[in-house]
Order: sequence, then C-alpha cells, then structure tokens
Amino acid sequence: MTLPTPVFLAGGALCVLAGVFLGSVVSNDAPVRTTAKVLSFDSSKAQLCLEGDDIDGQEGVDSEGRLCGTLRRTPNSQVPREGDDFRFVSVRTSGQVDGKTVQQVVIYGDVVD
Repeated sequence: MTLPTPVFLAGGALCVLAGVFLGSVVSNDAPVRTTAKVLSFDSSKAQLCLEGDDIDGQEGVDSEGRLCGTLRRTPNSQVPREGDDFRFVSVRTSGQVDGKTVQQVVIYGDVVD
C-alpha cells in the first residue's frame, strides 16, 4: 500500500515542524548569567562597573577590561558595593536620539550572598 503524494508531503512537513518546535522548546537560548566583582556603583545614575575574568567576551567591555552600564535590579535588593560578587546578564542596546545613534549597556542582576 502506498500513500498519495500530498498525504506523504503533508506528513513530512508536520514532522519537520514538530522538530523545529521541539528544538526551540528544548534548546538553551537563555542568556548566560555571569559573576563578576563590583568595581564601582553610582546610585544617583544607577551606573555600575564590573571587572573580572568572566566578563571577557561580553558586549560593552572597554579596553581596560571593565563592563560599565545602567543597572536594573529588583526593588529592595541589596545595593552593590565595591568588591561585592555580582551575578548578572548584560544587554547592549542602540537607538536613535535626535538623529544620532546612541548605544548603552543595561545590566540586570543582583549581589551574590
């Protein structure tokens, strides 16, 4: 017994779609959480600077090996202080402001106990 061609093609397409769906659910596309040392934190500007070997390869690291950006944290979380271990995810953003491209690094994270 053989299947008609349209049924065979539809079955193949469903298998491919199921594989793509399963791959997107199971794959590990989550951002990598990294731990670094707090170099400085300016609470008035929410400006955080981090240093350490684990920040190598992160977008926004300057020539001195520091990652500085705007900190986003949960309310009532511990304020970072120089020397604290800090677990974070960073995102480099860019957008247009007054016709000029502006880039910034946003750091999401918290002090590690």
